[in-house]
This record gives sequence, structure tokens and C-alpha cells, in this order.
Amino acid sequence: MTDILKGPLRAPAQMLQEQSYGGHKSLHDDAEAERLGIKAGPIEGPTHFQQFVPMLYDIWGKAWFERGCLSVHFLNMVFEGEKVRAFVERPAEGATRARCWAEKEDGTPVLEASATLGPDHGTTLLEERMAKLRPADDLVILEDMKVGLKTTKDEPVRMGPDQHMGNLYPFSLAQKLAVITEPSDWYSDAGASPWGRPVIPLEMVSVLANYTGGMANWPVKHPSIGLFADLEMRMIDGPLFVDEDYILRREVVALGASRRAENYWIRTRIFDSTGTKQVAETLLNHGVLKASYPHYPADKLPA
Repeated sequence: MTDILKGPLRAPAQMLQEQSYGGHKSLHDDAEAERLGIKAGPIEGPTHFQQFVPMLYDIWGKAWFERGCLSVHFLNMVFEGEKVRAFVERPAEGATRARCWAEKEDGTPVLEASATLGPDHGTTLLEERMAKLRPADDLVILEDMKVGLKTTKDEPVRMGPDQHMGNLYPFSLAQKLAVITEPSDWYSDAGASPWGRPVIPLEMVSVLANYTGGMANWPVKHPSIGLFADLEMRMIDGPLFVDEDYILRREVVALGASRRAENYWIRTRIFDSTGTKQVAETLLNHGVLKASYPHYPADKLPA
């Protein structure tokens, strides 16, 4: 019989109402969301990652924080006040891959995911999805984007407990920890952490990875609004620590398009402060909504 681990129902907090990029509000602003036919600003997708952590720790222990990878495809938006439950299919003894998913209280699917334990992760869910992409022809918003584009400058980052994380993430780690769905002393108390230092929570890894995202200056046409369509967070020599200096390097690894969006996939490698040892990475499929770009040709917009 399959052993399904089931987490508690949680109501995540919306913390991106004031998010802005490219000089304008984001999809997480209620007015911008409504303009694009969405009832309100959605909860940020990585917020749901935290609900898997206790179950994955139950399966793989401390190694999950050091070498774990959660590879997620988002299915439906969640809005403030809605409750979400996470599920993990417990793998066989010694196996290093688990199927994960999350649902709203009424059963509406929120996301599907693979959880793997390195160093040999096999092919993750997002790597499988990326391999099936069709050639992205006739792009408009991403016309000037090319696979293989890389950032030319290292991006130094850190996350202090009270550090405001910028326009993309207008809050601090301390503010997040006040409302996080799965609290732990490991995130704030050096004495409680097995590594003797506070750990950056899984859902905040994308905050660190996108903190200096503007430095990349990708040739994306604006004004346009995007969302996270897929996101993978992978520890290589983790965990990541609070108040630690890191260096980010980015690369465009794929381009794609759907009926409503143009997509660019960015792999962000996270190195230690010397820039010589990679400790983690993220893979983000950023979907830019065609309807958000005022100069999009009318005959190419979805009916």
C-alpha cells in the first residue's frame, strides 16, 4: 500500500502587495491582477514550498536541507484566505525521489512536484518539462532574449534577519518568520540549528536568488507583468545560512511560449563568497503575460 504523508491545512499570507519591478506594480497587486482578469493578487508560489519541509525532513532527515531539491510546476493560483494542504508519497527505503503535490481545501490542485535527494537527482520534474518545450518562434516581449545569455557580473547577496529584501520582496526574513506556515527555531536560533547557524527557509531561497535580479538586465520588453510558472530549488552543499555572503550567476537556459504567455527559463547558481564553490541553484520559468504588454499585436493575443 502506498504511504501518503499529508500535511495540515495552512492559510499562507500574501506579502507581495507592494511588489514592483520595471517601474510598475506586479501581478500580486489586486488592481493589476483584476486588470488582467484575475480576481485578486495571488499568494507567491514558493510560499507553498514550506509546507513540504517537515515531511521531507521526516523522510530524509538533515540531508534534505543539505542536498534536497524540490522541482515544482504550478497549476492554480491561491488567494489570501484560501487553505492549502501538501502531500508527499513516501518513497521506498533508500530511494531518493518522491512525488509531491498540493491542493486547496476543496481539492483544487495547486502544484505538482518532484522531491529528490542528491548528489544524483536524476531528471527532475522541471528538467522533464523543459526537455519537451517546442521551439519558441515569433516571440514579441522576449524577442531579444537568447538561450545561452549569461550575466556578465557576479551579484553579491546576503539575507540578514531584518534586511529589507528590495522592491521584488518588500519585507524582511523576520517579517516572513512571523507568518511562515511551518515555523522552526532553525531559522532564527543558532543554538537550535544542527549547523550552529540560522538557516534560510526553503521558501525564501527564491527571495535570495532574485534579490539582485535587476542587475541581470535581461532584454525583456516593458511594461509587462510576469509570474512564476515553474520553480526548482536545489541544494548542492547546503543549507544556505542567514547573514552569509553569497555570489549569484545567471543564465538563460530555455525559451518557450503558451497561449497566454511568453516564457524564459533562468538558472541561477549560488556560490560561496569566494565564488569558487557552488552551494545551491534555482531554475525559474518566468511567464510574461501577453495581455500585460500594451504593444502586443492584437492578432497574436488569445481570444
